[in-house]
Amino acid sequence: MSDISKDLALFNELVEALINEEEENPVAERIDSDKLYDSIDLSLNESAMIDDAFKTVLRNVLISTPKTATNLFFNQLFGGRQSKAVLGDLLAVMLNNSMYTYKVAGPQVGIEQEIIRQSCDLVGYGSQSNGTFPTGGSMSNYMGLVMARDAKDPNCRLDGMSKAMVIYTSKESHYSNAKNASFAGIGRNNIRYIQADSKGKMITEKLEEQIIDDINKGFIPTYVNATAGTTVLGVFDPIDEIADITEKYKIWLHVDGAYCGSVIFSEKYKHLIKGVERSNSFSYNAHKMLGTPLTCSIILVNDKKQLHDSFSNEADYLYQTDGDDFNLGKTSFQCGRRNDALKFWTLWKSVGTRGLEKIVDQQFELANVALEYIRSNPNYTLYSFDDSISICFNYKNIDPTTLCTALYEHQITVVGFGSFNDDTFIRLVTINANNKKQDILNFFKVLEEFVEKTPNLTKIKEMSI
Repeated sequence: MSDISKDLALFNELVEALINEEEENPVAERIDSDKLYDSIDLSLNESAMIDDAFKTVLRNVLISTPKTATNLFFNQLFGGRQSKAVLGDLLAVMLNNSMYTYKVAGPQVGIEQEIIRQSCDLVGYGSQSNGTFPTGGSMSNYMGLVMARDAKDPNCRLDGMSKAMVIYTSKESHYSNAKNASFAGIGRNNIRYIQADSKGKMITEKLEEQIIDDINKGFIPTYVNATAGTTVLGVFDPIDEIADITEKYKIWLHVDGAYCGSVIFSEKYKHLIKGVERSNSFSYNAHKMLGTPLTCSIILVNDKKQLHDSFSNEADYLYQTDGDDFNLGKTSFQCGRRNDALKFWTLWKSVGTRGLEKIVDQQFELANVALEYIRSNPNYTLYSFDDSISICFNYKNIDPTTLCTALYEHQITVVGFGSFNDDTFIRLVTINANNKKQDILNFFKVLEEFVEKTPNLTKIKEMSI
């Protein structure tokens, strides 16, 4: 038996052990960070490790790693496991193609381009649209910003920054906007954070007021970032209203749909991004709402010329055959790039567009289960709103940071907390479409039982003021 056959057999054995462990213990036993190296042998040594010992170490690592696919993981903006997507990712690892040329990627180039073409159609972009697969949502936002910068000042690509550019985003937008402004040479101090309303949406009147003020001061409005699914509340900025403003002042509009942009697949919920076809660029993460393994991020552009102008660079040693449409490195930020498209394609191919729609709709249905439960129980205080898969609440006025930490440390469930305005609360994310109604209700059951058994949890003092 070859080494790869032996290792694949070991892989299957370990995966079976992991799946059994997930069923028996949905929350991994926590190892204190200061005890990690004493708990598991993570050392790298000069001598080889014998097979049985190697297998034992791998099993210990798997069992101790946080379990993100179980019905008690609600902490991140991803979760669950779509088996056909896992299959695609495993095949991508075995193939080990880099996605910069047709010469080394072959049909995988067509797979990526088909996903991009279909996605552009769903968004409503025209025949000149295109896209690429960045390394994540932050990189998607960065690429959108770079294209906006270059469109406003084409000489910037050669001569560097020479204009006083400013960019705009909601106060509730993703933290990557600040980093990206720094990376792009625009500067963190040249971001204008626009006030959000009581539901967390960007206030368009405030946006236009700020743009006018900047123009009067000699600045050059360059880029507006709208969010389709804010990180905490999961709300959608009013894209159509924002597009009215960006078109009026000739500003690039990027829609950051990393969290919830996958509503493009849902007839029922795509109204939440009404006007997205008017944007210059749009991004979404299939590793979030659609459940593919990390990472799987897509950025689309209404005019593919902008993608080529900002990211193309000649390299005779690399681009030796076929045309630009098949040499994806010409429109990618990076050169060597793993195949993130195949896992999404195997999922989409197997379940169809309607199957992806069901995955998205299921998450909203689970959110409605949680909302109904909270609204019918006087021990809960609700802070979030309809049409969101982020359910924000507090229970019995218990400090949410204390409660979330205790639930995690006692291996009860994994859920996080967030803040909006002056409120801090538990944030339950119903992004695992494999969950059912009883899984959501079970979450509340285990939370309540834990609180009942743990009477010394800290109450929020401010609530009585």
